[in-house]
Amino acid sequence: MQVLPSIYVAPSSLGGRGVFTSEDIPEGTPIEISPVIVLPQKDVPHIHATKLHDYYFIWGKKDKECAIILGYGSIYNHSYHPNAQYVPDYQGKTLDFYALTDIKAGEEITVNYSGNPDGARGVWFEVKEEG
Repeated sequence: MQVLPSIYVAPSSLGGRGVFTSEDIPEGTPIEISPVIVLPQKDVPHIHATKLHDYYFIWGKKDKECAIILGYGSIYNHSYHPNAQYVPDYQGKTLDFYALTDIKAGEEITVNYSGNPDGARGVWFEVKEEG
């Protein structure tokens, strides 16, 4: 796992905990390369019956699997105006996070849960936005 030494988890106004940075992160910078544990589609109902329901990702080129993201990967909060994005590496079994914009020290790092930074797909919870 590769992670910027400046990122940390702290309470977030967006929901519970979030990932923040103690130093400025320039646009395009890799923030974290998170290893994943890939599970087959048949395990999804079991995940839905646990607290992991709010933390797993749909996985695979055909969205037929799911993945538990290690590191900080499952702690980044959702925003429809994210400052970071994630890119799955199916072969390497990692979820890679990159800065979409310049991120200032003290700022929360957010991603769009749809997988597309401009995506507007609904989510299963009430969305809170900063500002």
